[in-house]
Amino acid sequence: MVRTYEVRAIAKKGLRVNRQIRAREVRVVDTDGKQLGVMPLREALALAEERGLDLVEVAPNANPPVCRLLDYGKYMYELQKKAREARKAQKHVEVKEIRLRPRIGEHDLEFKIRDARRFLSKGHKVRFRVWFRGREVQHLDVARNLLDEVVKALEDVGVVEAYPRMEGRIMTMVMAPKK
Repeated sequence: MVRTYEVRAIAKKGLRVNRQIRAREVRVVDTDGKQLGVMPLREALALAEERGLDLVEVAPNANPPVCRLLDYGKYMYELQKKAREARKAQKHVEVKEIRLRPRIGEHDLEFKIRDARRFLSKGHKVRFRVWFRGREVQHLDVARNLLDEVVKALEDVGVVEAYPRMEGRIMTMVMAPKK
């Protein structure tokens, strides 16, 4: 039978269980999926009570609404278990950020490229940001050439996912690992 704290969870999902069902007649489906037919709500609730199960409205818009006999607590537990397994199976991709300046030194750029190569080889995405100060923002071509150089150096381990674009005084580009 449904416990009080489960009733709140049911209300959030929009499912109606046992006494929450408002229809006069319902089509009842057994735990095996076998149709038991259309019957008055009281009779369906008595049947559910007799079997120690809950009556759950699964298709409220049907005429008459379809209700299923099942152990609602067990059903909710199985749903939560599936959701947990799905979350575990997801691959979490982290976005690493590398900051550059338009007038970065050659040696410094090599270090940044080496870090980006390491990130990409581990499966992370890398966001490159070129920060402009003062009048440097007038020379966008310098930053584009810099990012082109980065792309050429990393083309064996990564692909450009988001091409360079300006966001205020920052030019941003995103690279993803090659598959």
